[in-house]
Amino acid sequence: MKIKEFYEQGKKENKTVLSFEVFPPKKTSGIETVYKALDELAGLKPAYISVTYGAGGTTANNTALIASKIKNDLGVEALAHLTCVNNDRESLEKELVLLEKNNIENILALRGDIVPEMEPKKDFLHASDLCQYIKARGGFELAGACYPEMHMEAGSMVEDIRNLRTKVECGAEHLISQLFFDNNAFYNFMDMARCAGVDVPVAAGIMPVTNTKQIQRMVSMCGASLPAKFSKIMQKYENNPEALRDAGIAYAVEQIVDLIANGVEGIHLYTMNNPYIARKITEAVGSLL
Repeated sequence: MKIKEFYEQGKKENKTVLSFEVFPPKKTSGIETVYKALDELAGLKPAYISVTYGAGGTTANNTALIASKIKNDLGVEALAHLTCVNNDRESLEKELVLLEKNNIENILALRGDIVPEMEPKKDFLHASDLCQYIKARGGFELAGACYPEMHMEAGSMVEDIRNLRTKVECGAEHLISQLFFDNNAFYNFMDMARCAGVDVPVAAGIMPVTNTKQIQRMVSMCGASLPAKFSKIMQKYENNPEALRDAGIAYAVEQIVDLIANGVEGIHLYTMNNPYIARKITEAVGSLL
């Protein structure tokens, strides 16, 4: 099933689409741990589950294996991440064939992070190039990423929105946002994107706090701002892991409630492979969805 259909159905029924993200292990030996988490996550009945793709394509095979487990064994639609920064046309085609063999129909097309130790390939410089290539090839529906607080390499928000529009024009049929902790940043971004003609469904990316180091690392990578309210939570509970986890869940729930009230089309929960957190949040907002 193509994921865009979930958003079309949600629009008809005035419902918000819930989806999850998981990440594969760097070594295949750890894949059973991910499978165990997926068994629980699938029981929460998300519309789809996305599977990330390690920097430099380091988890490409595991991404396909996990996506296949989600789709073919658990009966949940899978969205496989695919990057172009370390793929040329030949290697990309091999990965597309692998996904096809595993019955995967949906791809999140990304440029990918630049890895200093690896020389980037030159066939596809941007996610829009990847979208254009796969769209012309056929066989997949494409999703794209968007950045409520601007991609860190963009010169301005206007430039970033223009690049996003190009990505949509090249084939991205729905979008998933980078994580954010300030809903107003997301609303401002949506206003700009819609004014610029970006009219595809957008899912808001929400990451619950599990530990301060994790959040600090993610923020340093994507540039998300930390509201004073959020920072106080981290400071107060940074030495109490259980309290920080519960406070992080509460903050994420508050974000989601506000987003749904304001008509967000989708919530994409970055689960960090933690079914407990996903379950607590899903239970808290289930009736709203």
